[in-house]
Amino acid sequence: MHLLLRTLLLLITSSRRPPLTVWDHSSLSLRVLPTDIDIAMHVNNGMYLSLMDLGRFDLMVRSGVWKRMRRRGWGPVVSAETISFRKSLQLWQQYSIETRIIGLDAKAIYFEQRMVADGEIYARAHIATRVVHQGRPVSQDHILREFGEPPADLELPEWVHEWRASSALPGSRTPAPHGWA
Repeated sequence: MHLLLRTLLLLITSSRRPPLTVWDHSSLSLRVLPTDIDIAMHVNNGMYLSLMDLGRFDLMVRSGVWKRMRRRGWGPVVSAETISFRKSLQLWQQYSIETRIIGLDAKAIYFEQRMVADGEIYARAHIATRVVHQGRPVSQDHILREFGEPPADLELPEWVHEWRASSALPGSRTPAPHGWA
């Protein structure tokens, strides 16, 4: 909710930027705002992931995928994410969010995103996303019909399979009782 206005503005401005394919990489230039920082005066760790949503929306809008998804009533949801930090982004600092799809499997589309300032990576995240319709997953076949076929050399790194397997929770229709003592 805290990025709702920025997201709505981005949906408008990204549609006016040069078009991409969904398999290209997007670069979104931003500046650290007072609403992005915590009491340590740098971007809050959780805010990095929220800001990265903007990078994924930029790629989807500029590629035309967002419009086609909305027409079908589809929506993106994050199913897993991991992030590593190297440096802190400071108030008013300019940076870019670099976004690209690194692969897909039968269940998810995987993004790599980087926060870059002065030519250096400040943070990097990997995000597994699903496309859903009325709360149910959309098949990868349907998704690829809308996205187009990925480049022949796009191959999901092996470590991503291990990460997903080791960090997965049971599906939403399977019990997942909490049992801490």
